[in-house]
Amino acid sequence: MKKEADCMMNYGKLAKSVLVPVVGGSLVGIFATRNSKEIYDKLKKPAFAPPSWTFPVAWTGLYMIMGIAKYRIASKEKKSKSAELLYDTQLGLNFLWSFLFFKWGLRGTAFIEMAGLLTLITLTAFEFYKIDRTSGLAMIPYIAWVTFALGLNFSIFRNN
Repeated sequence: MKKEADCMMNYGKLAKSVLVPVVGGSLVGIFATRNSKEIYDKLKKPAFAPPSWTFPVAWTGLYMIMGIAKYRIASKEKKSKSAELLYDTQLGLNFLWSFLFFKWGLRGTAFIEMAGLLTLITLTAFEFYKIDRTSGLAMIPYIAWVTFALGLNFSIFRNN
């Protein structure tokens, strides 16, 4: 009976770990980018800028992977407050970026903030890797996407 209760609790932790970034990111996307499509479409973007539909698809997948990595870390007997604090901080900065770039039009500030975000994501991945190799490696697509987004943010800032 106790093992069954533990499994239910684990499914609850997994759901929470995945839903926080997915739902949070979705809500941020709705509130931060409301009425910004016309503005974004008018910006001079580099040739490597993907179509706008790419972003919600990519972010949903990334948020799911991040949530699973977080769940794996939270489920380990060897807890790391620093790894979880880094994760929470980078997720907060991730959510803030959309407001800086889209809602408030602070593209240079968004670029600087994203550089800090990339640093925190990398540190999070490193801390996760020390605890659970799979969790650390799961953060690599997120690092790659944010690196790409950093270049895109810089190009848009420079060209506008």
